[in-house]
Amino acid sequence: MTLARRGARYSGRVTDNEARRRPPARKAPKGGTAASQQQRTGTPATGTIVRLMFGQGHGYIRLADRRDIYFHRGDVAEGTPFNEFAVGDKLSFELLEDKFSGPRALAVRRAG
Repeated sequence: MTLARRGARYSGRVTDNEARRRPPARKAPKGGTAASQQQRTGTPATGTIVRLMFGQGHGYIRLADRRDIYFHRGDVAEGTPFNEFAVGDKLSFELLEDKFSGPRALAVRRAG
């Protein structure tokens, strides 16, 4: 049943009361958020690739202390193609210990 059949009229216009109840629309800041503009750095580390998921664009690096560290294709250093990595490759990277998402590798590149 439509609004017109029930006797209610709807003009599609916003009344003054409705406009007062809505918060103003916010625009996203230009250039991304402060967190994305912040430069992330970690401690230098090396390890070996133990798992790669090319379709999902991420993998895991095993450190000498047997911990597995996550890395994403977006964390690979410029000029280093993600698709040329293979299980067993030695990598150097910056280890970021994030208290929310766990350890993560940044600026990943081949060791050597």
